[in-house]
Amino acid sequence: MVIGLATHIESRSDVCGGKPCIAGTRIRVQDVYAWHELRGQSPEEIVADFPQLTLGQVYAALAYSHDHRDEILAAVAEERTWAEQMKAGHPSKLLAKVSGKDVDDSISP
Repeated sequence: MVIGLATHIESRSDVCGGKPCIAGTRIRVQDVYAWHELRGQSPEEIVADFPQLTLGQVYAALAYSHDHRDEILAAVAEERTWAEQMKAGHPSKLLAKVSGKDVDDSISP
């Protein structure tokens, strides 16, 4: 019988690109880390937002993130870099309109 983090956290190549997730879900450990550490949500608030999770699963994800801090921080930084690249390559037409800039509304293939 396996007891501990192994019952709550899994990494499978066919789920979330192999990133560590809460077992049986597609909720990544790095997401739980971000909600808790970066957004300031308590474990109870995370469970309220995701009622399919248990407090044990959330605490296991937080324990995993502390045990693998460098890996989790690198994953968060990688995702931020990707998001910034996407924003730069696809400027918001809504923000341009609101600021009074000329916007091409046509949809390109």
